This record gives sequence, structure tokens and C-alpha cells, in this order.
Amino acid sequence: MKLKVFVLAVIVAFVTSCGSDGKKDDKNAQPQEDAKAEPTVVDPMQDKGIGPVKSITLGEIDQTMADAGKEIFKAKCSACHKEDKRFVGPALAGVTERRTPEWIMNMILNPEVMVAENPIAKQLLAEYLSPMANQSLTEDEARKVLEYFRTLKVAE
Repeated sequence: MKLKVFVLAVIVAFVTSCGSDGKKDDKNAQPQEDAKAEPTVVDPMQDKGIGPVKSITLGEIDQTMADAGKEIFKAKCSACHKEDKRFVGPALAGVTERRTPEWIMNMILNPEVMVAENPIAKQLLAEYLSPMANQSLTEDEARKVLEYFRTLKVAE
């Protein structure tokens, strides 16, 4: 229920922000540089996101950690994400080949700031029209979920 209210609030905020600000156009005003600027292009494999995770060193997959991450995923994430198909959010198979480990963990841990400030997260919000829900995971839990994601490969 809280998620529905949050999604509705985001949609209302988005719709109301798209209109005029009520001010008349000033013909003598200088054009804003931002209006002319190209959108920032970010290499998803260089973007670490915004949040507490600054650096991760990955080794071989830790299957025990991945199994724990799978259980956390099933309990907290599977209502919106599926492994191999688009749902409320994107499919997660192959996500570790599309995003840095830091970005993935920061998206899990800090989704409100990520969708507000990170270009890739903003793009995902525009595409899926549903913000990532904050499941209040700890950094350790997010790391286990990341380890589980490392086991998910895209079917060929």
C-alpha cells in the first residue's frame, strides 16, 4: 500500500512540475545554457552511483553468499523484479555486465537519491515509470544480493 501511495505521489509531482511556472516570458532574458546543453552521457561501466559504496573488489563467486542473496531477493525484490524478464522493474539477468557493482549496491541502498540525481537511474525511472523501492537493506544484505546477481546470466 505504501508503495502505491509513493508511486502516486511521484506521478503527481512529475505531472505538476511539467507545466508553466505562472511567470510571463521575459523577452529580454538571457537564454539558459542548460536548455541548450546536450544530455550528459555516462558510461554505465564507469558509473559507481551515489551512496555509501565507493569501491568493491570482487573475486570468485561466493556461493554461500549468493544463496543468502537469493533468499533476500525472493523476500524483498521479487515483487518488482524477475530474473529473466521485464516486470515492474528491469530483468536482472546480466545486470552485472551492464552496471558496476558499486552502482548496483548504491541503487539498492540509496534508491531515492539515485533516481533523483544519477543519470542512469533517472533514465530507468523514465523507462519503467516506477521508482525503485527502498527495502531498507543493510550494506551486508545488499552485498549478498549483488553476489546472487553475479550468478544470473542472460539466456542466449
